[in-house]
Amino acid sequence: MIALPGLRNRKVVAQRSAGELDAMAAAGSLVAAALVAVRRMAVPGVSTLTLDEVAESVIRDGGGIPSFLGYHGYPATICASVNDKVVHGIPSASELLAPGDLVSIDCGAIVEGWHGDSAITFGVGSLIPVDAALSQVAEEALAAGIAAMRPGNRLTDVSHAIEQATRAGERRFGRSFGIVEGYGGHGIGRQMHMDPFLPNEGAPGRGPLLAPGSVLAIEPMLTLGSTKTVILDDQWTVATSDGSRAAHWEHSVAVTEDLPRILTA
Repeated sequence: MIALPGLRNRKVVAQRSAGELDAMAAAGSLVAAALVAVRRMAVPGVSTLTLDEVAESVIRDGGGIPSFLGYHGYPATICASVNDKVVHGIPSASELLAPGDLVSIDCGAIVEGWHGDSAITFGVGSLIPVDAALSQVAEEALAAGIAAMRPGNRLTDVSHAIEQATRAGERRFGRSFGIVEGYGGHGIGRQMHMDPFLPNEGAPGRGPLLAPGSVLAIEPMLTLGSTKTVILDDQWTVATSDGSRAAHWEHSVAVTEDLPRILTA
């Protein structure tokens, strides 16, 4: 789930102990399992509410608690954002998946008070090439952000890596991708949304330092058109302002002395 832009920088991104990271990884493994189950169920004719029920069952059966359900009044376990919806789409019995839909599922879980948060984008059946490229570049941008989670880097080194990967994707596919304005990643731990707010673009070398044990939820969101969004009448669903399609990928990631540790894999 997306951080709201009011989170502010700290001098060092909060560090977690080895045991705390293991607890976050336990929550993250439930999120990963829920996303696998949701993707398996996502076929034409299935409602996004059914996907929500599947995710909740996986999390509760695994001993976790859905992070999103009841969060500031949010009414579901997952965010199901289809086609031009970017994030925070509320699952519905009346929203049935159709062939060619581009679906983003965001999911969170709590285990022993620690949060995991992750998102994937996929097609219902085959995607047209431009939609497949959009999701691919967003996933590559996530991978670039993860790779920047190294000790001694600063927050916006991650932001810059995400932006650079997006621009590289533009050159490869010969078209632009909009980096969604006003939304980004965040710190995570005993709360789902913590300082600092993580932009998905910007100059490197700014913001708090990354140190072993620092954890961020990294989540690039790209569109095929405008960078601007609107909030729909349900006061949750964020959609592209021009109706273009969107993709969203996310992992919760820890800095270590060695390689970054993905806690939601």
